Amino acid sequence: MVGLRSSSSEMDLDRPNIEEYLTPDSIQESPKKLHLRDLLDISPTLAEAAGAIIDDSFTRCFKSNPPEPWNWNIYLFPLWCLGLVVRYGFLFPLRVAVLAAGWIVFFAAFFPVHFLLRGHNKWRRKIERKLVEMMCSVFVASWTGVVKYHGPRPSIRPQQVFVANHTSMIDFIILEQISAFAVIMQKHPGWVGFIQKTILESVGCIWFNRTESKDRETVARKLREHVHGVDNNPLLIFPEGTCVNNDYTVMFKKGAFELGCAVCPIAIKYNKIFVDAFWNSKKQSFTMHLVRLMTSWAVVCDVWYLEPQYLRPGETPIEFAERVRDMISARAGLKKVPWDGYLKYYRPSPKLTERKQQIFAESVLRRLDEK
Repeated sequence: MVGLRSSSSEMDLDRPNIEEYLTPDSIQESPKKLHLRDLLDISPTLAEAAGAIIDDSFTRCFKSNPPEPWNWNIYLFPLWCLGLVVRYGFLFPLRVAVLAAGWIVFFAAFFPVHFLLRGHNKWRRKIERKLVEMMCSVFVASWTGVVKYHGPRPSIRPQQVFVANHTSMIDFIILEQISAFAVIMQKHPGWVGFIQKTILESVGCIWFNRTESKDRETVARKLREHVHGVDNNPLLIFPEGTCVNNDYTVMFKKGAFELGCAVCPIAIKYNKIFVDAFWNSKKQSFTMHLVRLMTSWAVVCDVWYLEPQYLRPGETPIEFAERVRDMISARAGLKKVPWDGYLKYYRPSPKLTERKQQIFAESVLRRLDEK
């Protein structure tokens, strides 16, 4: 019984106290009887809470909708089994062989060029760029990628940055096979981290860790230096900062839009007829994500290179970012939501929670004061 009382008292200490969110003058004795009509004043708060549960637009941005089952009868089930045998028994081993052969050829050419041509930086960068593009093409071939590009291809030019919506790490691979971009990307462990350090740094890619505040200052400085370089590869940024399920776009970070240069939007839209290309990094490793793509029939997508945009007079970087997001969303047929993608990794600020609690408490006491 003693332990039960102590645990009960601890729960009471953790329970929020409404008086903490109100001024002393506003706290009065509550009426003895509280009718249903007295609670109607808090109906907007209840409606907001119910709406958040029923129609959570934030969570929907990071959900992968499972395909509708079609092998539900005796006529279709044999066809589904035949497709399963073809995909896993024939296509998957063939694609693994293609990918392995591509890596062998790539490493056989990349390392000699990287170490033997150190005194000829111009030729070394050019050859390494072509090798990275070739390897990305091998990756796309290993998924039987069907990619249709629209608009003029990117060119090496100073004072420009490319921004695109982000669905998976394969976005970078699909764009890289056409033109060697220098991408801004989160550091990854394992074999992906090895490729980042040994190969992709040769094309000028910049890595960061979103949990390190010092990395943000370093990345901002490197961005400005890269944009002004004459011979640097085009800079590619995914301003959403996280992978979204290709049905929505979340808020764009303003860093790419305050560099004082041309911003070239890229819209990417995947056709989910064969496979959903969305990568949920919290539930699946990138290796298993690639296996899922390689065991599908094909990865089908469209890429649109849109007109370069410039900061207008009197326009803030945040407004500029929203204008470019409007262009990408409209072109790819994506829905805009007013959420920060970093909320996927961090809890909301305690100040925001306390403010909501204070508004709720004031609405309750306002109604009680009227009685």
